[in-house]
Amino acid sequence: MKVSIYTMYFLPDFGSGPILMNELAGYLARAGRDVEVVTTVPRRVTAEFRRSLYSVRDGGGFMVKRFRTNSTPQPLGRLAAWNIYTAGAFLEMIKRGRGDVLFLRTPPLQTAVPAFLARWLRGPEILVSVQDIHPDLAIEAGILRNRAGKALARMLEKFVYRAAAKVVVISETFRANLLAKGVPMEKIRIIPNWVDTSFLRPLPKDNRVSRKLGLEDKFVVMYSGTISISSNRALAGALEAAARLRGERKVLLVIVGEGLEKENLMRKAESLGLQNVAFLPFQPYADLPELLASSDVLLVPLDREKSTLSVPSKLYDFMAASRPILGLTPESSEVATVIKKTGCGAVLDPSRPAATAEAILSLVNSPEKREEYGRRAREFVEQNYAASRVLPEYDRLICSIAGHQ
Repeated sequence: MKVSIYTMYFLPDFGSGPILMNELAGYLARAGRDVEVVTTVPRRVTAEFRRSLYSVRDGGGFMVKRFRTNSTPQPLGRLAAWNIYTAGAFLEMIKRGRGDVLFLRTPPLQTAVPAFLARWLRGPEILVSVQDIHPDLAIEAGILRNRAGKALARMLEKFVYRAAAKVVVISETFRANLLAKGVPMEKIRIIPNWVDTSFLRPLPKDNRVSRKLGLEDKFVVMYSGTISISSNRALAGALEAAARLRGERKVLLVIVGEGLEKENLMRKAESLGLQNVAFLPFQPYADLPELLASSDVLLVPLDREKSTLSVPSKLYDFMAASRPILGLTPESSEVATVIKKTGCGAVLDPSRPAATAEAILSLVNSPEKREEYGRRAREFVEQNYAASRVLPEYDRLICSIAGHQ
């Protein structure tokens, strides 16, 4: 059985998606599956890939095939990149035959079209992993406004679910969304995203990364991740909370990452005259455990309009680091449900920065509460979202689709 994982981004690209797909590919390969990853040349082109239009390299027990696409973060540029990738993916898909599985991580929805053609021509089965609800997310964010474009995107969405043997979603709210769209219940499977709890683990705040970044003597409220359309308004609210904490000289809001909305947030911080906010680029993946340990509080922002359309997997990473979590998100979101269920922090309305500032001050003055929140977070992740628990579910599902019980 050959498992071909189709994902736009893969290590060494930044973000949670590349990390998760690398861990999935490695686990399946160690389980004896013949695995390949079909992806793109990293957006940060290093010397290794500078002249590569197409490359095939060993990923550590599995093959990684890469196509070059454009790397602009603008919506039209991203759409072009999705289409270029889809065209290249088709050439790989038609090589697969019966008993093989095409694993499609969406978005982009376009990959379902060549996958369907490949299944019709050669017979591989299709497994779709839904990480964000598209096109709903793009429509809510105002990126997709054209009526014809919306209609085409809705058609592609239906096509994706119809073509798939199984559709994996990461939360109950996602399943409800798909059921409302007519996807049969028996086709949908909930498997949450996971975290490697042996890699992301509790570490001391005073560490190599915190000293390198000058964070060891600060009370650090940190967000680390892609600065995207699903969280930009909530992060803007965090900046307004920082403005209310100007007098707290030890408190520092640190935003680590890149993305479409980063420049807008930096301009907002400048307009507010904030000296207690630091913007940092993505740090090397190997440094992530110590980076998260450099924080005292971790933020999980999610805008109201997108709160049922996206579940940031960084939530589980942050919980694994054993730090208090402040969810800047509506009460109805999956993020809020997890935080309230575990008692690992607080859920705050992103539009009320004064309440966010008050919650941060409360944690500044209560190290015992921070320790208790962190302990609860870590225990819950170990029991529910550890890679050792979740990844075997994927392997069993893939084997059942391929007919290997």
